[in-house]
Amino acid sequence: MEKTSSTSRITRRTLLRALAVAGLGGAAGPLLGPGAITAQGTLGALQPEEKVEATMKRLFGGRPIKDGSGAIKIDMPLIAENGAVVPITVEVQSPMTPTNYVKHIYIISDKNRRPMNARFTLTPAMGTALVGANVRLGETTDVRAVAELSDGSLLMAKREVKVTVGGCGG
Repeated sequence: MEKTSSTSRITRRTLLRALAVAGLGGAAGPLLGPGAITAQGTLGALQPEEKVEATMKRLFGGRPIKDGSGAIKIDMPLIAENGAVVPITVEVQSPMTPTNYVKHIYIISDKNRRPMNARFTLTPAMGTALVGANVRLGETTDVRAVAELSDGSLLMAKREVKVTVGGCGG
């Protein structure tokens, strides 16, 4: 008579199924544990995180901001068909010498929930004060470019961008 061994084999499918169940159990554990689950609010109650005036005060305090439309060039579309990706370039006319240069460029969108889109730090070694990015705009809004110079003075230019859905007005 032949002896047969009674070893059981675990198939790949069985192993993957067991790991999936264990993973879901681990992820669901905190949700199923003691304690109440609370939400932070409803979508209808969402308010802007910060108004643009508060952002400007937080960033620049009470420092005066001069009109920089002659020195700052904002290049972005007048109409953005997709507010999720709006290209922008900002160029500031500055000598970019060790004693006179653009220290920071801020991009601020007035009607975004968090108005400050970006802050760029520049050095005289860059040669030109030119930055570019893609920003996200929730609706038609003014977009501001604020340049902070090495002497602490501030220049600002702004431009309205109309955000549409699929090219239809908004």
